[in-house]
Amino acid sequence: MKLERARAIVDFVVSEAPSPVSVYVADDHGELVAAATMDGAAPDTRLNAQRKAYTAARSDARTTRELAAKVLDDPVERASFDPFFTFFLGGVAVFDGEVRIGAVGVSGLPGEVDEQLALAAIERSVDR
Repeated sequence: MKLERARAIVDFVVSEAPSPVSVYVADDHGELVAAATMDGAAPDTRLNAQRKAYTAARSDARTTRELAAKVLDDPVERASFDPFFTFFLGGVAVFDGEVRIGAVGVSGLPGEVDEQLALAAIERSVDR
């Protein structure tokens, strides 16, 4: 994930969020490339956004939603995951073709809205 694209994702989320959120953009290992916490966002949104991006970057699923659905009925499999993984909605992997290059995590709104913001930001940043 290039810094320019990561910053475009952060800028999009911050400009489009209907209320304060945190956004975390990670590389393909789940490590920080760019992040922001909007004024007024709850402090726990920082860690939640980081965990969402980390999960989407390191799992085999394209989103935290997809991963949660995959293991919904298997508590043993859920328990075997990396303890930093989360199943909250709002984590979305970023691809260049079929290659996972990173992920975005958004936290602070209902999960469906967090996920929609992440997806829109990724789509908007494709040319960067």
